[in-house]
Amino acid sequence: MPDLNALKYTADHEWLEIDGDVVTVGITDYAADQLGDLVFVDLPQVGASVQPGAVVSEVESTKSVGEVSTPIAGEVIERNDAIIENPELVNADAFAGWLFKLRIDPAALDATSLLSRDEYTEQIGQ
Repeated sequence: MPDLNALKYTADHEWLEIDGDVVTVGITDYAADQLGDLVFVDLPQVGASVQPGAVVSEVESTKSVGEVSTPIAGEVIERNDAIIENPELVNADAFAGWLFKLRIDPAALDATSLLSRDEYTEQIGQ
C-alpha cells in the first residue's frame, strides 16, 4: 500500500501517485465503500491520450455506476487488467487496486488543483 499522505486526491474521489512523469490512478477507499461491491470495471486502452476532466474509466457495482476521470493530460501507458478480471480487488484494497498509469508532462502538472490527504478527508467528513 502506498503512503496515503504522499498521494494526491481529486474532489471526485480518485487518488493519484505521482512519480516523475508517471501517474498511477485509482479510486479511493471511500468511493469503493460508497459504490459497494464492484462487478465491472472498464479501463482505457494503453496508448490512449486523455485530457483533464475527461471520463476515462467506468466502475459498476451492485448499487450504481461511477465514472473515473483524470485531472491530468497524458498517455495511458499501463492498465491493471487484474482489476478487469476481478473488480472486487478494488473493494479489498482500493489503494493496491490501481486502475491505470499515465505518462504526463511534469511541467504541465498543476498540483494546486489536487487535494492533500487532509484536504480530501475533510471533504468527505472523516
